[in-house]
Amino acid sequence: MALVIGFDTATDDTAAAVMCDGELLTESAAGPTAGGGGRPAHATRLLPDLEAAVGAAGGWEAVDRVAVGIGPGSFTGLRIGIATGRALAQALGVPLAGVSTLAALARGIRERGGGGGRPALAVLDARRGEVFAALADGTDELLWGPFVATPAELARRIAALDRPPLAAGSGALRFRGELQQGGAEIPAGADRVHRVAARDICAIGALGPGSDPRDVAPVYLRKPDAERWRERDSTDNR
Repeated sequence: MALVIGFDTATDDTAAAVMCDGELLTESAAGPTAGGGGRPAHATRLLPDLEAAVGAAGGWEAVDRVAVGIGPGSFTGLRIGIATGRALAQALGVPLAGVSTLAALARGIRERGGGGGRPALAVLDARRGEVFAALADGTDELLWGPFVATPAELARRIAALDRPPLAAGSGALRFRGELQQGGAEIPAGADRVHRVAARDICAIGALGPGSDPRDVAPVYLRKPDAERWRERDSTDNR
């Protein structure tokens, strides 16, 4: 029996789940709190949600593996999630599996999006007028990405596909018009397929041997704003 706890903080949601031998035992997803000014609640929600999930599944001593979303996504969210994953895996003496947040979103599109076997296109809003994207077709292996692009660039890649994909995620919602012009089909905005589900972090993280917690690192795809500002200021002062 293998018990996997998985979570993701790369998006605005704080998502956590526990699976045992492929069976979902418990799952939660919490968006930003109303009193938090619309900011994600990763710092306040993640550990309590994990405690509740693991408590319902038999306690920390039953955990065989920890799986964490490694992005791309929010810099602050990723730091919180990966630091928590490393600390838990080290304390429990179990492997840590780093899972692409886009691969988990794509898995949810395939499993629960009603795509009828079409390619699954995971698209997250990267802000600055860009998206993070990845394409999967039938398995958890990615055919594209993860990569960062403008909506117009992604639409051109979609138009070149043999089969139009089913696209979901915050980026698919924000740039629905551009991606639909490229040929993508996008579910209604209220569909939960647009949110990363921790069950998919667990399912992908259960595969393979896992890693030493120190070897799991975030996937950013581009530099943080603070680093870009420092580089800009350094160039301006020359």
